[in-house]
Amino acid sequence: MEKRCTNFLKSISHLILGSMSKADYSSLFNDFVESEFFLIDGDSLLITYVCETSLRPGQSLHFFYLVERYLLDVISKGGQFAIVFFKDAEYAYFNVPELLTLRTALILHLQKNTTIEVWTEFSNCLSEEWNICLDQSCPYFLILADEGLNDFQTHLFNFVIIQAWAAKVNIVLFSGQTSDILRLYAYFMQSSHAMRMFFKEHERTIMIVYKALIQQLEKYRDMALTPLFGDLKFSDMEDEVRKTVSLLKQLWPEGSDIRRVFCVTSCSLFLEMYHCYLENREKGESARTSEVKQKTDNCLTLKDMEDFCKLHCLSVAFLLHLPLSQRARSRFITSGWIQDLRTVLKMKKWCEYFILSNVDMFESWSLNLLHLSDLSDEPLLRNIAFYYENENKKGLDLNVGDAIMKEYVHLWDTVSELVRKFDVGKPVPLRATRVHFLQKTPSPIKESSQETMPNLGFIPMSCNLVDEFTGDILKDLPFLKSDDPIVTSLVKHKEFDELVHWHSHRPLSDDYDRTKGNFEDRRHPYYLKNLQKYHVFQRFYGKSLESVTSKVITTQGPMPKKDCIKSKGTKAHTKAEIIIRENKKRLIAEEEQKEEQRWNALSFSMEEEMRKNLDSGMKKLEEFLKSCKSSSVKAQVERAGLQACLRAWKEHCQAEGETTKDLSIAVNMMKRIHSLLDKHSELLQEADQKFIARCLTYLGFSELADSLYPTQDTADDIKTKKKNKYSVGIGPARFQLQYMGHCLIREERRDPDPRVQDFIPDTWQRELLDVVDNYESAVIVAPTSSGKTYASYYCMEKVLKESDEGVVVYVAPTKALVNQVAATVQSRYTKNMPAGESLCGVFTREYRHDALNCQVLITVPACFEILLLAPHRQNWVKRIRYVIFDEVHCLGGEIGAEIWEHLLVMIRCPFLALSATISNPQHLTEWLQSVKRYWKQVDSTMEERTVSKRNAAPRGRAQVRQSYRVRLVLYGERYNDLEKYLCSVRQGDVCFDHFHPCAALTTDHIEKYGFPSDLALSPRESIQLYDTMCQVWKSWPQAQNLCPENFNQFKNKIVIKKLDARKYEESLKEEFTNWVKNGNEEEARMVLKKLSPDYHDHSGRMLDFFPCLVEKLRKMQKLPALFFLFRLDDVEACAEDACEFLEEKQEEKRPPKADKEAHTMANKLRKVKKSLEKQKIIDEKGQQSSRRLDQSIMYEAEHNDLLKSLEKNLEIPKDCTYADQKAIDDKSLQMVFKRVKYERKGDTLKKLASRGIGYHHSSMSAKEKQVVEILFRKGFIRVVTATGTLALGINMPCKSVVFAQNSVYLDALNYRQMSGRAGRRGQDLLGDVYFFDIPLPKIEKLIKSKVPELRGQFPLSISLILRLMLLATKADDLEDGKAKALSVLKHSLLSFKQPGATDMLKLYFLYSLQFLVKEGHINQEGHPTGFAGLVSHLHYHEPSNLVFVSFLVKGLFHKLCQPTSKGSKRFSEDVMEKLVLVLANLFGRIYLPAKFYEVNPKFYQSKVFLDDLPEDFSAALLEYNMQVTEDFASFLIIVSRLADMKQEYQLPLSKIEFTGKECEGSSLVSHLMNCKEGRVAVSPFVCLSGNFDVDLLSARVPNHVILHTIGINHTQAPVLWPHKLDSRGRKMPLNAYALDFYKHGSLIGLVQDNRIHSGAAYNLLKDFFLTIKSISVSLRELCENEEDNVVLAFEQLSTSFKEKLDLV
Repeated sequence: MEKRCTNFLKSISHLILGSMSKADYSSLFNDFVESEFFLIDGDSLLITYVCETSLRPGQSLHFFYLVERYLLDVISKGGQFAIVFFKDAEYAYFNVPELLTLRTALILHLQKNTTIEVWTEFSNCLSEEWNICLDQSCPYFLILADEGLNDFQTHLFNFVIIQAWAAKVNIVLFSGQTSDILRLYAYFMQSSHAMRMFFKEHERTIMIVYKALIQQLEKYRDMALTPLFGDLKFSDMEDEVRKTVSLLKQLWPEGSDIRRVFCVTSCSLFLEMYHCYLENREKGESARTSEVKQKTDNCLTLKDMEDFCKLHCLSVAFLLHLPLSQRARSRFITSGWIQDLRTVLKMKKWCEYFILSNVDMFESWSLNLLHLSDLSDEPLLRNIAFYYENENKKGLDLNVGDAIMKEYVHLWDTVSELVRKFDVGKPVPLRATRVHFLQKTPSPIKESSQETMPNLGFIPMSCNLVDEFTGDILKDLPFLKSDDPIVTSLVKHKEFDELVHWHSHRPLSDDYDRTKGNFEDRRHPYYLKNLQKYHVFQRFYGKSLESVTSKVITTQGPMPKKDCIKSKGTKAHTKAEIIIRENKKRLIAEEEQKEEQRWNALSFSMEEEMRKNLDSGMKKLEEFLKSCKSSSVKAQVERAGLQACLRAWKEHCQAEGETTKDLSIAVNMMKRIHSLLDKHSELLQEADQKFIARCLTYLGFSELADSLYPTQDTADDIKTKKKNKYSVGIGPARFQLQYMGHCLIREERRDPDPRVQDFIPDTWQRELLDVVDNYESAVIVAPTSSGKTYASYYCMEKVLKESDEGVVVYVAPTKALVNQVAATVQSRYTKNMPAGESLCGVFTREYRHDALNCQVLITVPACFEILLLAPHRQNWVKRIRYVIFDEVHCLGGEIGAEIWEHLLVMIRCPFLALSATISNPQHLTEWLQSVKRYWKQVDSTMEERTVSKRNAAPRGRAQVRQSYRVRLVLYGERYNDLEKYLCSVRQGDVCFDHFHPCAALTTDHIEKYGFPSDLALSPRESIQLYDTMCQVWKSWPQAQNLCPENFNQFKNKIVIKKLDARKYEESLKEEFTNWVKNGNEEEARMVLKKLSPDYHDHSGRMLDFFPCLVEKLRKMQKLPALFFLFRLDDVEACAEDACEFLEEKQEEKRPPKADKEAHTMANKLRKVKKSLEKQKIIDEKGQQSSRRLDQSIMYEAEHNDLLKSLEKNLEIPKDCTYADQKAIDDKSLQMVFKRVKYERKGDTLKKLASRGIGYHHSSMSAKEKQVVEILFRKGFIRVVTATGTLALGINMPCKSVVFAQNSVYLDALNYRQMSGRAGRRGQDLLGDVYFFDIPLPKIEKLIKSKVPELRGQFPLSISLILRLMLLATKADDLEDGKAKALSVLKHSLLSFKQPGATDMLKLYFLYSLQFLVKEGHINQEGHPTGFAGLVSHLHYHEPSNLVFVSFLVKGLFHKLCQPTSKGSKRFSEDVMEKLVLVLANLFGRIYLPAKFYEVNPKFYQSKVFLDDLPEDFSAALLEYNMQVTEDFASFLIIVSRLADMKQEYQLPLSKIEFTGKECEGSSLVSHLMNCKEGRVAVSPFVCLSGNFDVDLLSARVPNHVILHTIGINHTQAPVLWPHKLDSRGRKMPLNAYALDFYKHGSLIGLVQDNRIHSGAAYNLLKDFFLTIKSISVSLRELCENEEDNVVLAFEQLSTSFKEKLDLV
């Protein structure tokens, strides 16, 4: 049995390790600071921080500081969690009882002193209660340690993991977690169907093995206790504790605090237990030999233990009276306890545990639990013991101090009273015995020597930029003197011999020059053909995006502001204007006549169609109305439609009798009435009004009919009859809301705006046009597809018309969006440009086209930043008139967010910043306004300086006076309503339940926050809410007022508009909020409960039903649809599953002999083809006789007939494809398919597209994505599976959006971005959102969560500062360059309204300059030197770029790159592999979990774990790291003056203060706490474990060692440690994907062994190759020696890596 259990435990371990190797390393909380509810395993938290390297055993306050710092970090990043401690987990600590005490203290502290939810009621993870709890709370993940303190604890953790996976809870590892200002990164192990099946299949075995494990642990615990406590059991110990506590309550009736209580009870219980222990030994010794007796005589005596307890009481007196500021100066004793004492201490620790675990015995007594975190301080105890054992005995007799002495005596006296069995002696002297408790060591005291710390001070610099940015703090900082060794050593080091041909100062070509141009080589024979093909495709692509006719732009020069919009009253005076006006009138009349003729021609057939089938007739009528522009014709069409509806309604009601009526006819009827009365009221005659009134009467809306056309009273009885027979049976207001909600007319302006031709803009859109006309900036927040992008095109058009010089830059977050916008611009506009100039250009990292010679540049943020920071591109930058930032909320994103910041603060021209999802736009606008104020000041200063020059110079940037105002334009109304549905699987079929948005709310949420601002109800959902409120509260006073028929906005209104419905919704919400706030909370709770859908959770794998889901949506006519999933594998797999489903369906429908017939026909066709070809050859050779001609015709006829038959045989039936064949012609389809002919996934995409299916994710190439986008927009593809990248602005509107997978990335922001795609404006009046396989609590959270606020990132890096220095000192326009650099430094979002953060950034800027000066990248004047160009060129890869250059300068690459033979230009494969090894260690750093490395699994093609750097490189890296660490440590000491020491002396989360007056009356305290120097930058809590400033020099100092209020941590130091260690000191290996690929060239090998998805692997390899290529080009430019080995080696590597990549 035991062997079976061991084997099963091993199999669980292997399963978990397999998953661990594939774990994603990602941000736990999304880009925008909000989190799922999750759990933290308390025991994992405990052991993670107990094993922390900076913590010394027995220092509990430091431990609590570490735990609270971590928890506060998680909470500040938006974490919402509970901590769970399982009862069974206690068994794992049987041999470390001190951790049991610490664990109990931690639980009590979190429960009593923090607001964190702590769960301790569950016995284990396999209990029924735990399962129920997981079902109810639905945590998204559980944070857990991957390894315990021993194998038993590791097994317990493994059980938690597999049970969590079975409950669909993901696992996050504590190991390898890292943190920055906004995010926490960790390994994320997803729960999968396979894991759930494993648990299900082995559930019984799991239970048996778990039980066996716990029994074994119980046995071990008893074995550990027996030698110490003899026959006493756990329950006996509790009795002993109860007696002690009872006695203490009598001694201290007024109560006390936990430290005193814990001290006296644990000491007294321990002394009594030790007394028993000694007695038991003596009894057992009589039977033993004298030899054994002699051995036991060495046992510590009771008096020894009394002495030890006295020392302990004194240490507690110190804790009670000394503030942390004094304790933090305590010297640290390195000597450990003697072996005999260590054994005895276990007994004391068990006693402490028994006391603390029974703390509830003090319930009726006043016990202050505030200082649970500070129960023991073993380093302090050793300090005191050392003094009494060594210094005091040698004659040093120091005064303890009155207060401390009094406290100590009080504690010891209490102990003596609590010990009942014997007398424990007097409190003084403290040491009555001679035993030394501490071991003898050569240097027992840890020195805090400052010898190794560098001189504190900055290297002086003379640079204007530095003075202007940091001038206000320079005077307070220490600076080194000019004769200081650090300064004198800055004289240029002589470069080694191989670098004499290297011109490091030579300016490098920038990223723009190096980016591949699409059509650069004009000499290429196909240059013009390729260019033409490109433009043809772009126009085709653009037309698929929007059906706007191309506009020809002519340059008109800048328009004066006053002429932008003519006032309505302006009369035309000139003859030309009168002629134009008359011509316009004539054209309109002609157009109207044509429209009338068209209607006359179609009206008969359309009326016939409506008679036969009202639905299809109405569709045709709607289509005609869309294309018709004449109001009078539209009114005629609407009348005809209304007549057809009335006729159909009468027929339907007469036929149906008493059965349920089809209200869709009535809806169509009311739609026509709405249209006539709202849009064409001025064209209605009396007869029309009478007819409409008659229609309303037939529907049962007599009152409305009377209000429109009053009739005689005698007709009342007729009305009643009609009402009974034809009436819809409900009131008109309710009818319109419940059945016509999506058709309600939107409030739109009727007055055209001369600036807009295609449509009539809304008021808010006009405000945007005004912004552009006034050259202002704006932040625009409006829902997806609301029309905010129009302002961008208006802006482009304006600049294009003004001149041929001005430039508009459009910044999009992704390459896919760049391609889309570029196509739209090229399709929208045509302009005759001067020679060499172009209208539209593109610049991304992969390619560029006409980027600097265009007027509209579409680019990504990183590429635009390159242009703005390039010193020699400033003339082009000055041409920029406007910048448009699309999806500006990326400013809060995970990757590249700081670049958005840099762009917004560097541009001098106006901008438009667009987004659908920003929750704090006011804050963003204020920040941007502060930036504009800076530029206003800079511009006025520069103008004053150059007045004389400007008069003489040609007019440039100042040609158009820009405004410095930043407007905020908000618009919250979506054009279409969204309705939500839950998908569930019942009896093997997918079912849908409507999800009312209010069901997501709770009464608590409404009370605290009200209704979320963007929680909108569709009109029918408003009715549903009203009905439920009436149903729950029968005597509701407001029921009548809020009844739809009585509501003020609806009274006697024939046409209820969307705005009226919105007002009704707001009134209902307001009333419901009053219920909650005015004592009707129970009724409100009932309403929410009734609105909640009936949710059925499916135990199997939901994605197995994906094809079934798609098929169901097709039957319900809910396609086209986007299906969002978050794992690349699933995105592709689901699309392929849906395709397979259709293929199988077709296979089932095909006749049995169909395949055979197809085969026969194909063979015949081949033969006929051959015969035709032969005939053609004969015909060409000789004269054609009539017989031969007949033969030819016969062959051709047979060929065509066979071809048609074969096509028919192979044709896909309509119900076996989702493709709409009519949506695109065959020629266009083939053109689209041709684009992906040579792409990796081209064939798969074509196969899927033929079935109307596609997929879209970030690892696809641009061409692959374009194919899916075009065909989806055209309507050919109607099912697309996609990741969240599609949500970023890509124009792919659809009817339905389906969330088909839960993920940490599915958050409030992404939910809004993705669901916003549902409902195509102009096509769908309602959008549908479906939740498939998303837990109910998650759905509720998504609907009610606010979009989180944008917060600033840490904005600076050393490479950025170097690039700013290059700009400020080398720019063509130095003044402009310096102003831009200053703007970036001064205006970070992080420091906006945060003066403390500003000072911290100034100091970090100074540190960065010091680093750059020392590394030789800039001089003391701030000018770039050495390889500064190469460093800045590789800025993507900091700090690897800095390390690479240091290797180059030290000659390591020259030493490595030796050719195969002298004079050869080729290098061996060994050299190439070593070079890749070095580059992979620098630029290909992806870590694997530490545990995965330890088990050494089997691999097939790859090595997987990357080897260390070669020895010489490794030594050079160590030297570099130590230098950087030393400088960073001294920087931290200087910056520590910014710390808020009041906060530093508090525990971070519970805010418990450890301040107070320092004890001055004790010479002993002064002696023990004498380390006044060397503890400046280290947290005082961390100092308690003997850590000094000098420890900052050691490798990998954890961030929590540093003072936390200075806002700087070690992640900002440019070090590159060769190994990363997790929090427990285990090595985390690097993934060798780049080197493995170079060796075997297999993408499949990387998927199989390196555990990377093929698409992600391809992207990683492409990035790695781009880095090699970038280095290769840079080295070639820097070196004039054609045959330099390093240059040649990198060129060879670049070529061979590309060849391997191309083969993939």
